[in-house]
Amino acid sequence: NNEKSVPQLLIRDLKFEKKSLAKLMFSPDQENHPSKAPVKYGELIVLGYNGSLPNGDRGRRKSRFALFKRPKANGVKPSTVHIACTPQAAKAISNKDQHSISYTLSRAQTVVVEYTHDSNTDMFQIGRSTESPIDFVVTDTVPGSQSNSDTQSVQSTISRFACRIICERNPPFTARIYAAGFDSSKNIFLGEKAAKWKTSDGQMDGLTTNGVLVMHPRNGFTEDSKPGVWREISVCGNVFSLRETRSAQQRGKMVENETNQLQDGSLIDLCGATLLWRTAEGLSRTPTVKHLEALRQEINAARPQCPVGFNTLAFPSMKRKDVVDEKQPWVYLNCGHVHGYHNWGNKEERDGKDRECPMCRSVGPYVPLWLGCEAGFYVDAGPPTHAFSPCGHVCSEKTTAYWSQIPLPHGTHTFHAACPFCAHQLAGEQGYIRLIFQGPLD
Repeated sequence: NNEKSVPQLLIRDLKFEKKSLAKLMFSPDQENHPSKAPVKYGELIVLGYNGSLPNGDRGRRKSRFALFKRPKANGVKPSTVHIACTPQAAKAISNKDQHSISYTLSRAQTVVVEYTHDSNTDMFQIGRSTESPIDFVVTDTVPGSQSNSDTQSVQSTISRFACRIICERNPPFTARIYAAGFDSSKNIFLGEKAAKWKTSDGQMDGLTTNGVLVMHPRNGFTEDSKPGVWREISVCGNVFSLRETRSAQQRGKMVENETNQLQDGSLIDLCGATLLWRTAEGLSRTPTVKHLEALRQEINAARPQCPVGFNTLAFPSMKRKDVVDEKQPWVYLNCGHVHGYHNWGNKEERDGKDRECPMCRSVGPYVPLWLGCEAGFYVDAGPPTHAFSPCGHVCSEKTTAYWSQIPLPHGTHTFHAACPFCAHQLAGEQGYIRLIFQGPLD
């Protein structure tokens, strides 16, 4: 009854399919001790989605993407530089089996930098393209859109091969970001119009059309976080001040004392979508969806009431985050008084948008409240006491205070604060409001 002979007997007698064989071929030790969980470098979370894409997460297109250590390193690093006199020669140099970046300086000259395999790093690519080199497919975020059909009509400003993140395979698993990603023929091609230049040490560098912007928060991603300064990252990972507009030919000034190393809470803007980088360590300190669900149940257990209809209010479950429920709490955004839905104080001449609060008579928008379900956006585990204005997404006080201070890139040269859960531009003096619930009268 030797254990090793059992699978062999089965193979001979039953001619099992390969799949079932694989299960049998594990040694008893392997079955009892499954292999260690893979190392997680961090996660990218797209701003504007409250836990999942409107039509559901599918394959490489989803609202958050986890970066795990690969079974085999696929990182690359620069090696040989070739100066070719014609674009044809440049094409010949950049063969399909080797990664390379081509810088077209003029019709007469192209510089090709070949990249070689780096066994110490893993590479992850992000962009709009659905081609296989892209690990995480990102499409333009339309504020408050409920389905992908809302987003398809917009001409995208996100590059097909927008950026790449290189993670060290050994602790502390440093992650660095670079503009542009390699296409299906393993090439990055900067045409004549792209901003590019020779660096002081004789290397080439450049910027992509709409650029990749990064902002590292001060004091990490915690309740003490403060916004940092937006910078642009070059193809080689150098840091620059912003150009005058997104696609201006003139690059900004090089910022010598800053790096392209991502920190917990770093924001990456791809001109059409903004991603939040959370390190594995940072996520371990963040509230979980279970914690948010417990907070929801706690609020509902307190049986808040509508001061007009005296009916009990309840936040709908996390799964029902788009359909207004009859018990749904509503808020007057100017004062923060929470009610159930009612027709009181509807002013005809105000297009029905502004309403008068029956508690304090202040006039303003009246909207349903929704729980912020994407735990990665929370800077602390505090109770859901505040709501963003004008969208009504509810989370902790510190979280609303943090996001209301962040100027997020919008279009080609403006910035504004937005709700991380739906990407709506914030309104009002602060961009958020403290909620005033009425408890049960009994």
